[in-house]
Amino acid sequence: MTRNSVFNTIAIISTLGIFCWMITEFFGGMIIHLLSYGLLIIPIIILYIFSFFETIVATIRRGMNANKIKVVAHGLIIFSIILLNGYQSELFKSKKILTATLKDDLYHYTLVFRENGNCENEINGMFFYHEVFHGKYKFYGDTIVFEKKPYDNDFIPDTLLIDRSQKAIFIKKDKAGNFPQKMEWLNHFKIVNNID
Repeated sequence: MTRNSVFNTIAIISTLGIFCWMITEFFGGMIIHLLSYGLLIIPIIILYIFSFFETIVATIRRGMNANKIKVVAHGLIIFSIILLNGYQSELFKSKKILTATLKDDLYHYTLVFRENGNCENEINGMFFYHEVFHGKYKFYGDTIVFEKKPYDNDFIPDTLLIDRSQKAIFIKKDKAGNFPQKMEWLNHFKIVNNID
């Protein structure tokens, strides 16, 4: 095995490892996976950094054609970073019309309602945990009804009540099926941005 093929192999393996680690952004966040699987991810990061700088030096010395595989591998990672940031930015999303937050002991939930009927539930937690659930909703006066809930359990029900005077979205119903509009712990989201 030649020296160039060894460096090509390192570039491909480290690039695949970094790409897989980047995908974990959609499953709780890259940092929490780094903390969980550090013994696997840290060597891949070190290999990638070594390979990246070796590719720059080799490209300057021998040109682009002699280092095509490494340049393409590292170029794909840079392209993936740009795509990931573009996907997570507000650039391609519908305009926000209502944003509300709820904080408990472990998590910070942010509901984002958009003009086109889509909504997101952004969850941030301990150790840089981050996850986003997507849903669909409709407004019926001061009631929000989820056609597709932005959560995978019953923490957020399918019907919510907006109380604009208290700047809150109530999530809990009493036994009669009514929303008590008294602000208590974990019974409401606080409206932080209302664009109407």
